[in-house]
Amino acid sequence: MSPRRAPRPAVRLVSGSPAATPAATTGEHPAQWSRPRAHTIVVASGKGGVGKSNLAANLAIALGERGARVLLLDGDLAQANLDLLLGLHPRFDLQHVLDGQKTLDEIVVNGPANVRLVPAASGVPELADLDDYRRELLVRSLGTLDTPADVILIDTASGVSRQTTEFCRIANDVLIVTTPEMPAFSDAYALIKLLQKQGGLARAPRLVVNMATGVEDGEDTAHRLCLVARRFLQLELECVAVVPFDAHVPRAVRLQEPVLTAFPKSPAAAAYRALAAQLWKSAPTGPLTEEAAPQPQLRLEA
Repeated sequence: MSPRRAPRPAVRLVSGSPAATPAATTGEHPAQWSRPRAHTIVVASGKGGVGKSNLAANLAIALGERGARVLLLDGDLAQANLDLLLGLHPRFDLQHVLDGQKTLDEIVVNGPANVRLVPAASGVPELADLDDYRRELLVRSLGTLDTPADVILIDTASGVSRQTTEFCRIANDVLIVTTPEMPAFSDAYALIKLLQKQGGLARAPRLVVNMATGVEDGEDTAHRLCLVARRFLQLELECVAVVPFDAHVPRAVRLQEPVLTAFPKSPAAAAYRALAAQLWKSAPTGPLTEEAAPQPQLRLEA
C-alpha cells in the first residue's frame, strides 16, 4: 500500500502589510521548491485579442487527455474568463481567498480531462494590483494544495504588467502567443525584450503563432520574430506551434465549451493536441507515493 500524503494546513491570503517578505526567508524562488515534480507553463502575450486564454484552456485539456494532472491557474486575476471558456461555474474565487474567507483548496473546481481550475475574479481592482508579497505567497501556496499536479499551467493577463512578468519568472516554460498581425507581432517582441532585460527565466520563451491563415503564414511570422530576437536581443527563440484560424473556436466560445470537447476533430483542436504532445512527452507513472512533509501555514496579516 502506498504511503498516504500528510494533510496540509489551510492556506489563506489575507490583505495587509507584511512584516517580512518570503524572499527574506529563503534564497530560492517558491517555484523551485513548492512542487518539485510539477512542470510550470506560463501562457503570455504582448496584447489582448490573440487567443491566449483559449489556448491556455484547450492546452490544459489536451495535456489532461495525455494523462497529465493539470492545475490551471487563471493568472489574469482581475479579468478572469477561464471558467467561462471551460463552461464551469465556480461559487468562489481568488477574491474570497484574498479576503480570508476561503482557502485555495476550497475554491479549486474540477474541469474536464484531469484539469482542475483555480478561478480568479473579474472586475476586482485589488487583484489587478496584487503586491509582490501576496503574489509570491499565491505562487508559494500552489505548492501546499492537496490537489495533485504534474503540470501547473498559468494563463496571465495580456501585456507587460509586473504581474505578468513575475508569473513568467516562475515558469519552466513560457509560451508567448502572437498572431501574424503586425501589432501582435510588435507587442510580442516587446514582451520578450522586457523578459530578457529583467532576467530570471529558466529558458528562452517559446512562440505560438495563433490564428494563422495557413502553415506558411504562421511559419513566416515565427521566422521573422526569431530573426529580430536573434539580431537585437541575441536570443534564440523556438516556435512550438502554429494554430490555424478556425471558425470552430468562436463557435465553441459562444457555447461556453472548449473547442477540444465541442469540436474535437477541428483544425485548432488538432494543433492544441500537437502542442501538448511536445510539452508532455509521457503520462505520469501513478500517484505520488512519497510522504509529503507538513507545510507551514501561510498567512498575510496586517
